[in-house]
Amino acid sequence: MSAEENKAIVRRFYEELWNQRSLDVASEIIAPDCLTHQLRSGAEAAGVPRGPAAARHHIEEWLTGFPDLRFDVEQIIAEADHVVSRSCLHATHTGPWLGLAPTGKQISIRMVVIQQIVNGKITADWVLVESLGLLQQLGLVPATEEILSTPAK
Repeated sequence: MSAEENKAIVRRFYEELWNQRSLDVASEIIAPDCLTHQLRSGAEAAGVPRGPAAARHHIEEWLTGFPDLRFDVEQIIAEADHVVSRSCLHATHTGPWLGLAPTGKQISIRMVVIQQIVNGKITADWVLVESLGLLQQLGLVPATEEILSTPAK
């Protein structure tokens, strides 16, 4: 497939699967043996199986906690079978999420995702999420300025 065709699949991932909540699209664009790698500082990104059913479950968890969730895709770059996207997720935490009671807080978090596309399906992705910003916006971690102004013990 061409880089443009691969970019179209990634656009479907955000627009149809997440923003339009067309969860059946997962089986159309995600390979059964897809691996997701959560990128973290200081740790190797081990892949976790996330085929269509697991992807649907993951999206449903987010939509339970953040029913108004929306991705704004800011940039998509493709080369061969890899597509890189830069996006911002906007949402309000009005439902339970990962054991956390609703906070009512609005969040905007940035993400960079690299997806590998083979035969029209996402076979792997590497995800970098602004996790600290998410935790700060939910009020679970102090603001960066407060953290940096606290003397080390």
